[in-house]
Amino acid sequence: MSRVNRATLSLSRINRFMKDKDGGQTCVFVGTVVDDDRLLDFNLKNTVCALRFTKTAKARILKAGGEVITFDELAKRAPTGSKTVLLRGKRSGRKALKHFGNGPKSHSKYVLVCFREEGTGRKSGCLDYGLLMFESRELYNEWFPRVSQT
Repeated sequence: MSRVNRATLSLSRINRFMKDKDGGQTCVFVGTVVDDDRLLDFNLKNTVCALRFTKTAKARILKAGGEVITFDELAKRAPTGSKTVLLRGKRSGRKALKHFGNGPKSHSKYVLVCFREEGTGRKSGCLDYGLLMFESRELYNEWFPRVSQT
């Protein structure tokens, strides 16, 4: 499984999603279940199914009265997937995603650079290259009211 799709799920998120469910449901997660030190009291008595568990997460689930199973055991218990809740991890929690998108304090779209298309019969690109310095055409028209855009 690639690192992009290998999001983890903490016990606090399992606790949050499963607290409103009835006791007979199984929490299913394709990935690793990790412990959360910020969660002081973990009192979930449901069954948790995942690919992997950390040692501390497994110990806390078992201590609370829950059960830890793998997918082969889940296939024997619930072949149709009844009474299961499928959870997924936060895919936008990767450190690399911090660097994508607009810069800080920037609440506008990227500036689109217009280039001249070459060849006869082609569309011309941006006729006003000064427009690239402004966030919108309205600001450009305020600064240069006599320049016409076509």
